Amino acid sequence: MTERYNDDMQNERIELLKDYLKRLGKGEALEAVRADFVQNFKDVDASEIMQAEQQMIQEGTPITEVQKLCDVHSALFHGETREEKIANAEKAVDASLIRQERAVKTKLLVEEKGHPLYTFTMENEALAVYIEQAGAAIAKGEVSQELVDHIREVAIHYAKKGDLLYPHLKVGYQISGPSDVMWTVDDEIRDELAALSKKPAHDKEWLQRFDAVVTRVDEMIYKEQNILFPNCAVNFTEDEWIHIYHDAKDYADCLGVTPAIWEKAENAVKTIESTISDQEIVMPGGHMNVAQLTALLNTIPMEITFVDADNINRFFNEGPKDFKRPGMAIDREVFTCHPPKVEAQVRRIIDEFRNGTLDEVPIWMEKNGKSMLVKYMAVRDKNQNYLGTLELVQNMDFAKEYFTKK
Repeated sequence: MTERYNDDMQNERIELLKDYLKRLGKGEALEAVRADFVQNFKDVDASEIMQAEQQMIQEGTPITEVQKLCDVHSALFHGETREEKIANAEKAVDASLIRQERAVKTKLLVEEKGHPLYTFTMENEALAVYIEQAGAAIAKGEVSQELVDHIREVAIHYAKKGDLLYPHLKVGYQISGPSDVMWTVDDEIRDELAALSKKPAHDKEWLQRFDAVVTRVDEMIYKEQNILFPNCAVNFTEDEWIHIYHDAKDYADCLGVTPAIWEKAENAVKTIESTISDQEIVMPGGHMNVAQLTALLNTIPMEITFVDADNINRFFNEGPKDFKRPGMAIDREVFTCHPPKVEAQVRRIIDEFRNGTLDEVPIWMEKNGKSMLVKYMAVRDKNQNYLGTLELVQNMDFAKEYFTKK
């Protein structure tokens, strides 16, 4: 689909360039042709213009004719002197070649079956189909709850993106734009879809709001495919992608897409070395080895996270989680794991723990249809020195059911 679109765009540009040559051949003023060129090609990479001209030559357009276009597209490269214009043109070509290299690398990963970008793109293509159906349904004024529910599954897609891509771009490669801007938009889209889903009456106002949020979903697809994914493609290493692939297994399938197996990641040897795995860990209350301690922590029916005194994620217990904790987040600052609108609240709680003005914060919430208790607790030594923050997440449906029956 993307290749066909790109081919159509290239053919359209070639036809425009041919038209400019015809107009010059008929004696039209150069400035008039240049003005139209700038209008139509101002957002086109210089290397793409060069490729279009090369294709014209291959199709039989005389080189002397194509050379006339130099006077036309020089309008794109500003400068007072000829040398400045040449220098600016060279810079533009270099920059566009870099962008093209990025596009090529992105394309390779998007087409590699099972790769995380392959799965993300498959989800976007499935989402695009639902968006098209939504457009037709909105026009008729009849949007089914089933269609709304399908589109709402984008929340899982956004959760994966928010946990696995945004923080790593920001922390590992100092690319903060996506996490600072796109993450907030993701949350707004998810919240609006949830709000609309709760309204049984699909009146005119509802349809207008649904149309607006679906448009934002469509725009986000474009931003992911053309901004986020290329940034990830040119920066993340293969080893990082393998970790992302395995972390993504903790998320539910969405939008009708079952992630394909990425053979390269499945065949990669995953080893976790521990120099003290066979040694005893002695504590005031007893002693055990690492295997026993790990099994004990994984048996506790809670999601456990420990953040140290420097705000670094140090430990997550294993097992299914409602609050996903990707392995790549270990040794990363805890604040980078939260969207901007939540980060300020997390900082405030930890600051109060550190200052000794607060010891714990319980938060009750509904998540994924479950009644959850999230407890943040200050961890202190026997001298009351702050060592870090403990987060405990527990599904309280069992208690709710028990006390409801009594």
